[in-house]
Amino acid sequence: MISEMVLVRMDDAALHGDLVVQAPSRAVVLFAHGNGSSRHSTRNRTVAAELRTAGYGTLLLDLLSEREERHDARNADHRFDIPLLAHRLVGAIDWLAEQPDTRGTPVVLFGASTGTAAALTAAAERPERVLAVVSRDGRPDLAGDALEQVQAPVLLVVGGQDHEILRLNQDAARRLRAPHALHVVPDATHLFEDPRALAQVSAAARRWCDERLRAIAEEEERERDLETHRR
Repeated sequence: MISEMVLVRMDDAALHGDLVVQAPSRAVVLFAHGNGSSRHSTRNRTVAAELRTAGYGTLLLDLLSEREERHDARNADHRFDIPLLAHRLVGAIDWLAEQPDTRGTPVVLFGASTGTAAALTAAAERPERVLAVVSRDGRPDLAGDALEQVQAPVLLVVGGQDHEILRLNQDAARRLRAPHALHVVPDATHLFEDPRALAQVSAAARRWCDERLRAIAEEEERERDLETHRR
């Protein structure tokens, strides 16, 4: 297992991240934080740890530079700048494609809050690289027209007691053209403060990723069988 702090350089920023990958990883889960959160998010780190036990690599990345984070702490404007956050995620997807330990490995985008909108936008821009999108109590509605352009399967996980966010996710799900599912965790609140509720998020995310990889493997096997018959 490789675990290291990384600096992801792109055209407009250098972003700090924590990368953990196994050899080989089934996929790399790239976390898109939102609403003033960062790679130190306790909830996302908990989910990341659970996914690693299932053979997935993880990249927890600050989507804002240190200077931007200080500005956002005062004005709270960058956290709602979906084009900026999506641009940073696309840059991170491209960065993963260039690294020796993650080159050729599918990417799963895991979004929370406004990070969900950024994840969906980035998935629409990199359909060939994104295996799936998972959202925890996110704001998919803020992705705008990108919702209809997403090709990767999307899982929306929402707390049953988070009524307004649940409604927004239901509305967004109706606009998605890609395969999708809405998973409601009963009695969970917006922050998923109950560890049992957060464990359900991790389990649902793992199942979603497992199913996507299984579907790809089955399709590849069918193609090999067809090729064999042609010969």
